Amino acid sequence: MPYDEELADRIRELTAGEPRVAEKKMFGSLAFLVDGNMAIAASGQGGILVRVDPDESDSLLAKTKAYPMEMRGRQMQGWLRVDAEHVRTKPLLSKWVHRGLTYARSLPAK
Repeated sequence: MPYDEELADRIRELTAGEPRVAEKKMFGSLAFLVDGNMAIAASGQGGILVRVDPDESDSLLAKTKAYPMEMRGRQMQGWLRVDAEHVRTKPLLSKWVHRGLTYARSLPAK
């Protein structure tokens, strides 16, 4: 399944003007990276994939509609998925975009 281009455009709008943000097609998704570190993506599996501080993952899972990203049957700490229905408004999407950008900026550049 290709990524949702409308959702990608909405993410693009929120990241416009942000320093050091680049787009890259990856694994059927459109990722938005800060200095080479993925922050958020319009996922090819639908919705968004967000990179967050691994220490905050459990708290975010408990208080949001996010769920863990799984790779090869294993949950990836610090990577969350959010279905499109839970980011349908600008304020909802903006919170996740901000969270992803903030964490990606805290990482060393690649």
